[in-house]
Amino acid sequence: MIPRRASAEVLAALRREAVVALLGPRQTGKTTLARAIAEQSDAVVLDLESSVDRDQLADLPFFVRANQDRLVVLDEIHKMPEIFAELRVLVDEGRRLGKGVGRFLVLGSASIPFLRQSESLAGRIEYVDLGPLNLLEVEPTFEAATRLWVGGGLPLSFLAKSDENSMIYRRNLVRTYLERDAPEFYPRIPPLTLERLWTMLAHAQGGLLNAARLASGLGISAPTVVSYVDLLAGLLLVRRLPPRHANVNKRLVKSPRVYVRDSGLVHSLLRVTDLDALLSHPVVGPSWEGFVIETILGNAPWEVLPSFYRTANGAEADLVLDLPGNLRPWVIEIKRSSSPRLSRGFAIARRDLNAERAFVVYGGDQRFPIQRGVEAISLREMATLVRDL
Repeated sequence: MIPRRASAEVLAALRREAVVALLGPRQTGKTTLARAIAEQSDAVVLDLESSVDRDQLADLPFFVRANQDRLVVLDEIHKMPEIFAELRVLVDEGRRLGKGVGRFLVLGSASIPFLRQSESLAGRIEYVDLGPLNLLEVEPTFEAATRLWVGGGLPLSFLAKSDENSMIYRRNLVRTYLERDAPEFYPRIPPLTLERLWTMLAHAQGGLLNAARLASGLGISAPTVVSYVDLLAGLLLVRRLPPRHANVNKRLVKSPRVYVRDSGLVHSLLRVTDLDALLSHPVVGPSWEGFVIETILGNAPWEVLPSFYRTANGAEADLVLDLPGNLRPWVIEIKRSSSPRLSRGFAIARRDLNAERAFVVYGGDQRFPIQRGVEAISLREMATLVRDL
């Protein structure tokens, strides 16, 4: 299952820049996508987890010159971080020879370490994000949408033949992150402590980041909690949604909201096995909210800046989208009910922010005005609306 939009974005980026980095969490299909692109373009593909493939890059300039007319795909590039500086020299050499675009496609599963390592390629690299599957990439049916929400968007989880198989896959993936990926990038973090923090964040899905409270529960310091949250965000597993500031004479919330990005991993961490268990679990509302936010942002152009708005007096918008070139934002309230009602706090937030458009994303499939200037809209239609901006 190859997301067509991501494939088109990578191909377009390769026509613009010498190096394209495809970033996304583990098991989102980066390798599958890269190999599909490679088959279309007579590329050479190296998996740097393989010692045989790493050996081919012992003399990188020679290897690149021998394949100067081919796209070079480098999977798991973090295994050879020293390669970035050499790539800069080879890219500049290629530009002098008139070969300035489409030279390298590199893949990574951790954004923060990757971005640090690739700083030497500034001005020579373009980044493309590949998240889990989202609503516009699966069949437009209630059953598919429900399976996507409950099991998450990691392809092997979504395509599993049963809820049990999907859960086993996700539990194994959690273990891989804790025992392999986290120690590789941050070797001093205890896996058990990180798992407890990740689970606490799932319990508090969409809550404000309270590092002191989390630290008390874990027996560590608040700055350490913040660094661990940074790790989970760097592995593209957690989203910190920043607060939106406004020129209003009100006390604004300053802490970010934290979401475990894939709903299937939320449910796995909380041992929520299927739809029936989810519907009776306290996380059902926050899980739906996080699912909606990831669906919308997964389809929004990269220039769109997301945030939330909340004041001490109760004005609140679950999602605020600042669009490029627009002085006035879009504001979104999220309701799971099929009969949504507009909250008073959302109406106040809409006025505070002088919103251009306002929506209530709800669990139904119709679109209708819920109040003057506010539309109730299905998640699929909202995602399509932002995709087509």
